[in-house]
Amino acid sequence: MQGVLTGFAVIAVVIAVGYLLGRRGYLGDQGREVLTRLAFHVASPALLFTTCAQADLSVVFSSSLLVTALSTAAVAGVFVTVGVVRHWGVGRTTIGALCSGYVNSGNLGIPIAVYVLGDASLVAPVLLFQLVVVAPVGMAFLDQAGDGRSGSPWSRLLAPLRNPIALGSLTGVAVAALGVHVPAPVMDPLTLIGNMSVPAVLMAFGISLCGSAMPFRGPDRSPVLLAVALKSVGQPAVAWALAAGVFGLRGAHLLDVVVTSALPTAQNMYTYASAYRVGERLARDAVLVSTVTAVPVLVGVAAVLG
Repeated sequence: MQGVLTGFAVIAVVIAVGYLLGRRGYLGDQGREVLTRLAFHVASPALLFTTCAQADLSVVFSSSLLVTALSTAAVAGVFVTVGVVRHWGVGRTTIGALCSGYVNSGNLGIPIAVYVLGDASLVAPVLLFQLVVVAPVGMAFLDQAGDGRSGSPWSRLLAPLRNPIALGSLTGVAVAALGVHVPAPVMDPLTLIGNMSVPAVLMAFGISLCGSAMPFRGPDRSPVLLAVALKSVGQPAVAWALAAGVFGLRGAHLLDVVVTSALPTAQNMYTYASAYRVGERLARDAVLVSTVTAVPVLVGVAAVLG
Protein backbone atom coordinates (compact mmCIF):
# COMPACT_ATOMS: atom_id res chain seq x y z
CA MET A 1 0.00 0.00 0.00
CA GLN A 2 3.06 2.26 0.02
CA GLY A 3 2.36 3.44 -3.53
CA VAL A 4 -1.17 4.54 -2.70
CA LEU A 5 -0.08 6.46 0.39
CA THR A 6 2.96 7.99 -1.32
CA GLY A 7 0.95 9.26 -4.28
CA PHE A 8 -1.71 10.83 -2.11
CA ALA A 9 0.86 12.33 0.28
CA VAL A 10 2.62 14.15 -2.57
CA ILE A 11 -0.65 15.61 -3.82
CA ALA A 12 -1.78 16.60 -0.32
CA VAL A 13 1.43 18.49 0.40
CA VAL A 14 1.27 20.58 -2.79
CA ILE A 15 -2.45 21.32 -2.28
CA ALA A 16 -1.67 22.36 1.29
CA VAL A 17 0.99 24.77 0.01
CA GLY A 18 -1.63 26.30 -2.28
CA TYR A 19 -4.08 26.56 0.60
CA LEU A 20 -1.50 28.40 2.72
CA LEU A 21 -0.72 30.74 -0.17
CA GLY A 22 -4.41 31.54 -0.39
CA ARG A 23 -4.82 32.04 3.35
CA ARG A 24 -1.82 34.36 3.52
CA GLY A 25 -2.72 36.20 0.35
CA TYR A 26 0.82 35.97 -1.01
CA LEU A 27 -0.39 35.79 -4.63
CA GLY A 28 -3.05 38.47 -4.26
CA ASP A 29 -6.71 38.28 -5.09
CA GLN A 30 -6.04 36.96 -8.59
CA GLY A 31 -3.55 34.25 -7.58
CA ARG A 32 -5.82 31.31 -8.35
CA GLU A 33 -6.91 32.74 -11.67
CA VAL A 34 -3.32 33.44 -12.72
CA LEU A 35 -2.19 29.90 -11.85
CA THR A 36 -5.20 28.46 -13.67
CA ARG A 37 -4.50 30.48 -16.81
CA LEU A 38 -0.81 29.60 -16.64
CA ALA A 39 -1.65 25.90 -16.42
CA PHE A 40 -4.40 25.93 -19.05
CA HIS A 41 -2.82 28.14 -21.72
CA VAL A 42 0.91 27.49 -21.29
CA ALA A 43 2.16 24.76 -18.96
CA SER A 44 -0.38 21.99 -19.60
CA PRO A 45 -0.20 22.23 -23.41
CA ALA A 46 3.60 22.05 -23.18
CA LEU A 47 3.40 19.03 -20.86
CA LEU A 48 0.90 17.25 -23.09
CA PHE A 49 2.95 17.91 -26.20
CA THR A 50 6.19 16.57 -24.72
CA THR A 51 4.39 13.55 -23.22
CA CYS A 52 2.59 12.58 -26.42
CA ALA A 53 5.51 13.39 -28.73
CA GLN A 54 7.72 10.88 -26.91
CA ALA A 55 5.05 8.25 -26.31
CA ASP A 56 4.95 4.75 -27.79
CA LEU A 57 1.63 4.85 -29.62
CA SER A 58 1.61 1.07 -29.95
CA VAL A 59 0.46 0.81 -26.32
CA VAL A 60 -2.85 2.31 -27.37
CA PHE A 61 -3.92 -0.78 -29.27
CA SER A 62 -4.52 -3.14 -26.37
CA SER A 63 -7.32 -4.72 -24.38
CA SER A 64 -6.54 -2.29 -21.55
CA LEU A 65 -7.42 0.60 -23.83
CA LEU A 66 -10.74 -0.99 -24.78
CA VAL A 67 -11.66 -1.51 -21.13
CA THR A 68 -10.67 2.08 -20.34
CA ALA A 69 -12.61 3.50 -23.28
CA LEU A 70 -15.75 1.48 -22.60
CA SER A 71 -15.79 2.10 -18.83
CA THR A 72 -15.19 5.83 -19.38
CA ALA A 73 -17.98 6.01 -21.96
CA ALA A 74 -20.33 4.07 -19.67
CA VAL A 75 -20.02 6.33 -16.62
CA ALA A 76 -19.92 9.51 -18.70
CA GLY A 77 -23.04 8.34 -20.52
CA VAL A 78 -24.88 7.83 -17.24
CA PHE A 79 -24.00 11.34 -16.07
CA VAL A 80 -24.98 12.89 -19.41
CA THR A 81 -28.32 11.08 -19.35
CA VAL A 82 -29.10 12.32 -15.84
CA GLY A 83 -27.85 15.80 -16.75
CA VAL A 84 -30.17 16.00 -19.74
CA VAL A 85 -33.15 14.80 -17.71
CA ARG A 86 -32.37 17.22 -14.86
CA HIS A 87 -31.58 20.13 -17.23
CA TRP A 88 -28.12 20.80 -15.81
CA GLY A 89 -26.93 22.52 -18.98
CA VAL A 90 -24.31 21.55 -21.56
CA GLY A 91 -21.30 23.05 -19.79
CA ARG A 92 -22.14 21.77 -16.34
CA THR A 93 -23.08 18.34 -17.65
CA THR A 94 -19.84 18.13 -19.63
CA ILE A 95 -17.76 18.96 -16.56
CA GLY A 96 -19.67 16.39 -14.51
CA ALA A 97 -19.24 13.71 -17.17
CA LEU A 98 -15.50 14.41 -17.31
CA CYS A 99 -15.28 14.25 -13.51
CA SER A 100 -17.04 10.86 -13.62
CA GLY A 101 -14.52 9.17 -15.88
CA TYR A 102 -11.33 11.22 -16.33
CA VAL A 103 -8.83 9.63 -13.92
CA ASN A 104 -5.75 11.14 -12.33
CA SER A 105 -3.36 9.04 -14.41
CA GLY A 106 -0.46 11.50 -14.24
CA ASN A 107 0.71 12.86 -10.92
CA LEU A 108 -1.14 10.17 -8.93
CA GLY A 109 -1.43 7.32 -11.41
CA ILE A 110 2.29 7.12 -12.16
CA PRO A 111 3.51 6.71 -8.55
CA ILE A 112 0.75 4.21 -7.82
CA ALA A 113 1.61 2.28 -10.97
CA VAL A 114 5.24 2.17 -9.86
CA TYR A 115 4.68 1.14 -6.25
CA VAL A 116 1.50 -0.95 -6.53
CA LEU A 117 1.66 -2.38 -10.05
CA GLY A 118 5.43 -2.32 -10.49
CA ASP A 119 5.45 -0.65 -13.92
CA ALA A 120 4.82 3.04 -14.68
CA SER A 121 4.10 2.27 -18.35
CA LEU A 122 0.85 0.54 -17.36
CA VAL A 123 -0.89 3.91 -17.10
CA ALA A 124 0.24 4.90 -20.60
CA PRO A 125 -2.89 3.60 -22.43
CA VAL A 126 -5.15 5.50 -20.03
CA LEU A 127 -3.03 8.64 -20.21
CA LEU A 128 -2.89 8.67 -24.00
CA PHE A 129 -6.59 7.86 -24.41
CA GLN A 130 -7.56 10.75 -22.14
CA LEU A 131 -5.15 13.19 -23.78
CA VAL A 132 -5.91 12.25 -27.38
CA VAL A 133 -9.63 11.46 -27.23
CA VAL A 134 -11.43 12.47 -24.02
CA ALA A 135 -9.86 15.91 -23.49
CA PRO A 136 -10.35 17.18 -27.08
CA VAL A 137 -13.95 15.93 -27.15
CA GLY A 138 -14.71 17.48 -23.77
CA MET A 139 -13.08 20.78 -24.76
CA ALA A 140 -15.12 20.87 -27.98
CA PHE A 141 -18.37 20.64 -25.98
CA LEU A 142 -17.16 23.26 -23.50
CA ASP A 143 -16.18 25.56 -26.36
CA GLN A 144 -19.67 25.35 -27.81
CA ALA A 145 -21.31 25.79 -24.41
CA GLY A 146 -19.14 28.83 -23.78
CA ASP A 147 -20.05 30.36 -27.11
CA GLY A 148 -23.71 30.28 -26.09
CA ARG A 149 -24.71 29.10 -29.56
CA SER A 150 -24.58 25.88 -31.49
CA GLY A 151 -22.15 27.16 -34.12
CA SER A 152 -21.73 25.92 -37.68
CA PRO A 153 -20.60 22.34 -38.35
CA TRP A 154 -17.27 23.71 -39.57
CA SER A 155 -16.85 25.72 -36.37
CA ARG A 156 -17.55 22.65 -34.23
CA LEU A 157 -15.08 20.61 -36.26
CA LEU A 158 -12.31 23.16 -35.74
CA ALA A 159 -13.09 23.78 -32.05
CA PRO A 160 -10.31 21.46 -30.75
CA LEU A 161 -7.75 23.34 -32.83
CA ARG A 162 -8.57 26.54 -30.96
CA ASN A 163 -8.11 24.91 -27.56
CA PRO A 164 -4.55 24.90 -26.10
CA ILE A 165 -5.06 21.61 -24.20
CA ALA A 166 -6.38 19.74 -27.23
CA LEU A 167 -3.86 21.38 -29.54
CA GLY A 168 -0.92 20.34 -27.37
CA SER A 169 -2.14 16.74 -27.22
CA LEU A 170 -2.96 16.37 -30.89
CA THR A 171 0.26 18.03 -32.04
CA GLY A 172 2.29 15.70 -29.82
CA VAL A 173 0.51 12.64 -31.19
CA ALA A 174 1.14 13.83 -34.75
CA VAL A 175 4.86 14.21 -34.01
CA ALA A 176 5.01 10.70 -32.50
CA ALA A 177 3.01 9.14 -35.34
CA LEU A 178 5.21 10.72 -38.01
CA GLY A 179 8.41 9.81 -36.18
CA VAL A 180 9.61 13.41 -36.19
CA HIS A 181 12.61 14.12 -33.98
CA VAL A 182 12.16 17.35 -32.04
CA PRO A 183 15.59 18.92 -31.44
CA ALA A 184 16.73 19.49 -27.87
CA PRO A 185 16.74 23.31 -28.15
CA VAL A 186 12.98 23.06 -28.77
CA MET A 187 12.07 20.11 -26.53
CA ASP A 188 14.05 21.15 -23.45
CA PRO A 189 12.31 24.54 -22.94
CA LEU A 190 8.93 22.90 -23.52
CA THR A 191 9.77 20.23 -20.94
CA LEU A 192 10.83 22.88 -18.44
CA ILE A 193 7.63 24.85 -19.00
CA GLY A 194 5.53 21.68 -18.83
CA ASN A 195 6.99 20.83 -15.45
CA MET A 196 5.05 23.79 -14.04
CA SER A 197 1.71 22.25 -14.95
CA VAL A 198 1.06 19.82 -12.11
CA PRO A 199 2.26 22.14 -9.27
CA ALA A 200 0.27 25.05 -10.73
CA VAL A 201 -2.90 22.96 -11.00
CA LEU A 202 -2.57 21.58 -7.47
CA MET A 203 -1.75 24.94 -5.88
CA ALA A 204 -4.65 26.65 -7.70
CA PHE A 205 -6.88 23.89 -6.35
CA GLY A 206 -5.51 24.49 -2.82
CA ILE A 207 -6.19 28.22 -3.09
CA SER A 208 -9.77 27.47 -4.17
CA LEU A 209 -10.37 25.66 -0.86
CA CYS A 210 -9.87 28.86 1.14
CA GLY A 211 -13.20 30.03 2.50
CA SER A 212 -15.11 27.46 0.45
CA ALA A 213 -18.20 25.72 1.75
CA MET A 214 -18.12 22.05 2.63
CA PRO A 215 -18.87 19.60 -0.21
CA PHE A 216 -22.38 18.28 -0.87
CA ARG A 217 -24.04 21.61 -0.17
CA GLY A 218 -25.84 24.02 -2.43
CA PRO A 219 -27.20 23.49 -5.95
CA ASP A 220 -24.28 21.25 -6.99
CA ARG A 221 -24.99 18.62 -4.34
CA SER A 222 -26.70 16.16 -6.67
CA PRO A 223 -24.18 16.44 -9.54
CA VAL A 224 -21.27 16.03 -7.11
CA LEU A 225 -22.82 12.98 -5.48
CA LEU A 226 -23.45 11.40 -8.88
CA ALA A 227 -19.98 12.21 -10.24
CA VAL A 228 -18.20 10.86 -7.15
CA ALA A 229 -20.33 7.70 -7.07
CA LEU A 230 -19.63 7.02 -10.75
CA LYS A 231 -15.92 7.75 -10.41
CA SER A 232 -15.22 5.94 -7.14
CA VAL A 233 -17.53 2.94 -7.53
CA GLY A 234 -19.09 2.87 -10.98
CA GLN A 235 -16.01 3.09 -13.18
CA PRO A 236 -13.87 0.48 -11.37
CA ALA A 237 -16.90 -1.84 -11.17
CA VAL A 238 -17.57 -1.52 -14.90
CA ALA A 239 -13.86 -1.96 -15.66
CA TRP A 240 -13.74 -5.14 -13.56
CA ALA A 241 -16.85 -6.55 -15.22
CA LEU A 242 -15.53 -5.83 -18.72
CA ALA A 243 -11.96 -6.97 -18.04
CA ALA A 244 -12.94 -10.23 -16.32
CA GLY A 245 -16.21 -11.06 -18.04
CA VAL A 246 -15.67 -9.83 -21.61
CA PHE A 247 -11.90 -9.79 -22.20
CA GLY A 248 -11.04 -12.66 -19.86
CA LEU A 249 -8.26 -10.81 -18.03
CA ARG A 250 -6.94 -12.46 -14.88
CA GLY A 251 -4.29 -11.91 -12.24
CA ALA A 252 -1.94 -8.96 -12.70
CA HIS A 253 -3.62 -7.81 -15.93
CA LEU A 254 -7.00 -7.58 -14.21
CA LEU A 255 -5.47 -5.73 -11.24
CA ASP A 256 -3.78 -3.22 -13.57
CA VAL A 257 -7.01 -2.29 -15.33
CA VAL A 258 -9.14 -2.00 -12.19
CA VAL A 259 -6.54 0.01 -10.24
CA THR A 260 -6.17 2.58 -13.02
CA SER A 261 -9.97 2.85 -13.29
CA ALA A 262 -10.26 3.39 -9.53
CA LEU A 263 -7.98 6.44 -9.56
CA PRO A 264 -9.76 9.66 -8.51
CA THR A 265 -10.85 12.53 -10.73
CA ALA A 266 -7.91 14.41 -12.22
CA GLN A 267 -7.23 17.90 -10.86
CA ASN A 268 -7.20 19.09 -14.48
CA MET A 269 -10.99 19.02 -14.38
CA TYR A 270 -10.98 21.96 -11.98
CA THR A 271 -8.59 23.80 -14.31
CA TYR A 272 -10.94 23.23 -17.25
CA ALA A 273 -13.99 24.31 -15.24
CA SER A 274 -12.21 27.46 -14.06
CA ALA A 275 -10.97 28.31 -17.55
CA TYR A 276 -14.50 28.05 -18.95
CA ARG A 277 -16.16 29.46 -15.80
CA VAL A 278 -18.68 26.65 -15.62
CA GLY A 279 -19.22 23.95 -12.99
CA GLU A 280 -16.27 25.17 -10.90
CA ARG A 281 -17.69 24.06 -7.56
CA LEU A 282 -18.84 20.78 -9.09
CA ALA A 283 -15.33 20.07 -10.35
CA ARG A 284 -13.64 21.19 -7.14
CA ASP A 285 -15.86 19.06 -4.89
CA ALA A 286 -15.69 16.04 -7.20
CA VAL A 287 -11.89 16.17 -7.25
CA LEU A 288 -11.67 16.61 -3.48
CA VAL A 289 -14.18 13.93 -2.47
CA SER A 290 -13.09 11.36 -5.06
CA THR A 291 -9.46 11.80 -4.01
CA VAL A 292 -10.37 11.10 -0.39
CA THR A 293 -12.59 8.12 -1.21
CA ALA A 294 -10.01 6.69 -3.61
CA VAL A 295 -7.74 5.72 -0.70
CA PRO A 296 -10.00 2.97 0.74
CA VAL A 297 -11.16 2.00 -2.77
CA LEU A 298 -7.61 1.47 -4.05
CA VAL A 299 -6.58 -0.34 -0.87
CA GLY A 300 -9.61 -2.62 -1.23
CA VAL A 301 -8.94 -3.32 -4.90
CA ALA A 302 -5.29 -4.15 -4.20
CA ALA A 303 -6.27 -6.41 -1.31
CA VAL A 304 -8.91 -8.34 -3.27
CA LEU A 305 -7.21 -8.62 -6.65
CA GLY A 306 -3.55 -8.28 -5.69
